[in-house]
Amino acid sequence: MKIYDTLSQELKDFVPIEDNKVRMYVCGPTVYDYPHLGHARCYITWDMVVRYLKFKGYDVTYVRNITDVDDKIINKARDAKSTPHEIAQRYYEEFSNAMEALNVASPDIEPKATENIEEMINIIKKLVDNGFAYESNGDIYFRVKKYNKYGKLSKQSINDLESGVRVEASEKKEDPLDFTLWKPAKTNDEISWESPWGKGRPGWHIECSAMVNKYLGVPIDIHAGGQDLIFPHHENEKAQTEAAFDKEFVKYWMHNGFVLINEEKMSKSLGNFVTINDLLEKYDSNTIRFFILTNHYRMPVEFNDEGLKAAKAGVKRLKNAVGDIRNIFGEEKIAESLGILNSLIDEIVKTGNLPFHKIDEMHYLEEKIPADIMEKLIKELKNYINAMDEDFNTSKALAVLFELANCAQKEKESATPEGSILLVALLIRLSEVLGFDLTKIEEVSDKLASQLMDVIISVRGTARTQKNWEIADKVRDELGKLKITLKDNKDGTTSWNIE
Repeated sequence: MKIYDTLSQELKDFVPIEDNKVRMYVCGPTVYDYPHLGHARCYITWDMVVRYLKFKGYDVTYVRNITDVDDKIINKARDAKSTPHEIAQRYYEEFSNAMEALNVASPDIEPKATENIEEMINIIKKLVDNGFAYESNGDIYFRVKKYNKYGKLSKQSINDLESGVRVEASEKKEDPLDFTLWKPAKTNDEISWESPWGKGRPGWHIECSAMVNKYLGVPIDIHAGGQDLIFPHHENEKAQTEAAFDKEFVKYWMHNGFVLINEEKMSKSLGNFVTINDLLEKYDSNTIRFFILTNHYRMPVEFNDEGLKAAKAGVKRLKNAVGDIRNIFGEEKIAESLGILNSLIDEIVKTGNLPFHKIDEMHYLEEKIPADIMEKLIKELKNYINAMDEDFNTSKALAVLFELANCAQKEKESATPEGSILLVALLIRLSEVLGFDLTKIEEVSDKLASQLMDVIISVRGTARTQKNWEIADKVRDELGKLKITLKDNKDGTTSWNIE
């Protein structure tokens, strides 16, 4: 399995620091406004990565923080005549609801900045004591030039950074490149905490260093976030953490690409952002996820309705395959097939081989799975693993899902249609690893439509039994005008599909 590391700019073999354990940290949102498509792209991406690592058998501890104290939160509270806590709590709930609606699994640990102030102060003390930080009228700054690896992550030299830096009017800093670790409270009523340097609050970058160390310990395997965090946030985070603990901070740095609208990066400052709530009014969670995962996570995503409509059609194809087989054979048969497949999936995921060393189990699988179906299952499972093992190539993984859906549809028309159940079972399992739910009925209207179609098919079935072909054909033809296709299967059942 290979992962692209931002620091080395290379595809590197993934080898966890400690045996089979993976410690992963993702920078969470600053909760001062409604979550948008950029958040969806970021957290769906890392949700997919965590799901796949667990699928591969790794013991993953996933931490995603919440920044609930920040200038943006304070300014929003002032404008709304509210408190920073109330603003942060309100938009944290909006974020959590949006993630749930997108089927983004909760992290194992979700710490808030305000709950870890003491840990931040302790790291700042270390940096002051070892000469990497200094106090200036209540502000604490990090000495950038003392850390000789500064700029390595973002691929910038100190000279380039110096030529591009905005010289501040304040004379507090020893050097314009130095960044804030702690800032003093400006007024008595401003949100603040006691510290050795007086009342104040932490800078943004120190939050993540403190929470990584507290909940995961340094070093960690994966640190991830949006591409816009590489500089200055992750560069500063790397510098202060390695200066404080005198060891490598992160083994693999991972970053997802931007969301673009009209070829510009989506951002609140440009006013071109789309909220997740607005998006969910037009498209379901599977469609949004499909739209995002069609693109490689490191590449930019161009947001447009055409792309989302294509994603919706793609999801429909996959759901149709699942729905057709479920209508013919029932959910229990699919669940039973998935149970049969689990041992096969686990063995191939871990070793790439059939479980020949488990003789009894292999005999059982051979009895339950026809040879030609076994060949298809193994081929597509390996194709899926190969795609995801190559730095999470989700577009190729989606191609595997479509192949399984196509094979299932063809197999149900064969002399042994039961093989389609196994193909759909694998389709459902692999789609779940990408975070899709192909078995869920998204809307009440879909459920009602399904129930109505059951009634119509039953009435038409009665007409066919009574050889009343005129009525049976009229029902079929009228539905056809509504772009609803009926298919009479060889086993006497009838399936339907909306074009």
